[in-house]
Amino acid sequence: MAQLLKDPVERALASAVAALSLSRGMFFAVSALYFTRGVGLSPAAIGIGLTVAGGFGVLASYVGGRLSDRWGADRLQQWALAANGVSLLAYAFAGDLITFLAVAVCVSTTRGLQGTAQMTMLARWYVGPERVAVRARLRVVMNVLMGVGTLLASLALLVDTATAYRVTIVVVGVLTLLGALPLIGLRRRVSGLAARMDVSAALGVPRGPSPLRDRTYVASTLLNAVVAIHFGLTSVGIPLWVADHTEAPTVVVSALLLVNTAYVALFQIRASRGTQNVRTAGQSVRRAGLLLLIACLLFATAGQLGAVAATVVLLLGALASSAAETKGEAGSWGMAFELADPARAGAYQGLSQTGHALALMLGPAVVTTTAVDQGVPGWIGLGVLFAAAGTATGVVANRAADRRHHEPAAVS
Repeated sequence: MAQLLKDPVERALASAVAALSLSRGMFFAVSALYFTRGVGLSPAAIGIGLTVAGGFGVLASYVGGRLSDRWGADRLQQWALAANGVSLLAYAFAGDLITFLAVAVCVSTTRGLQGTAQMTMLARWYVGPERVAVRARLRVVMNVLMGVGTLLASLALLVDTATAYRVTIVVVGVLTLLGALPLIGLRRRVSGLAARMDVSAALGVPRGPSPLRDRTYVASTLLNAVVAIHFGLTSVGIPLWVADHTEAPTVVVSALLLVNTAYVALFQIRASRGTQNVRTAGQSVRRAGLLLLIACLLFATAGQLGAVAATVVLLLGALASSAAETKGEAGSWGMAFELADPARAGAYQGLSQTGHALALMLGPAVVTTTAVDQGVPGWIGLGVLFAAAGTATGVVANRAADRRHHEPAAVS
């Protein structure tokens, strides 16, 4: 992490990510209870509202790439993060379904813009191995601070009143706003940053084809999105499966989440080494798919065992899925960066982030309708889907690497 202290851009990004992740950890812990007790919404209304808002977030992820190329990713990152903080603060004043939905759309939209702008900043400022390495370090910061935020939110959970949850929402908004401060004036403080961020907007810069016409990039985005559906396991699938379909005590859910947090914090950087190479990135995603198949089989098996054995098998499954997460994320970052047209970094990262946003939006529904609802056959089907997508991603990466290898010979 010493490099983080030396590089002012990474330092600013890490500070922003830390504030944002701390606030998100707090928000995720109390939001459902605040929406039901503080705003007075039904669980069904919350689910529908967040799904609609998620659709706007997916669209914003794509549009964010175009805006990053036009206005500068650093500017968009700063303003989107500030707008996200204001939007989160507005939740404290939501009083019915309409205002809740309006605020949720703003929160999701600004979050989508901010995520794409961050990836575009990495793509434009860093080169080679550093892009994936910095992204990995930021993810470690994110994972650790989200865990801290969740722990801090336990104070509101202990008080367990609508007022406590509303105060927490206010703190969430303020923390997010503070995350924008390190980005203010960054292009004035860092020599050369403005030129890198504005390169696509400069006159005379050739405009390449839309990334939607780049079949390799589209295929990579879609396949990595399928693998990323596994995030629905951690957020929804495993808690429901443990509580309703295994003999393991419900408290095991917290242990599994801690295993995931600790594993990502310890091994994400290591898993990212070498994935700036397209072929290596594809291999990493392929291994992630196979690890997810193993994890799904373990989770399915846990439903057939007694309490002690189920707990042990669930922990093994959590280790396998956590290893898959680190490898899958590292590989997807490498492919998203290396397969993109450098002249249109924003547009390409926008497409990549759109795929990821779709996976996060659809993941809970896919996981619940397969593994949770169908039991063992559903777990097996889900695992096979992950393994197939990971294997196909490896094939796409190998073909792309082969084309790159033959391009110089073709030119000469």
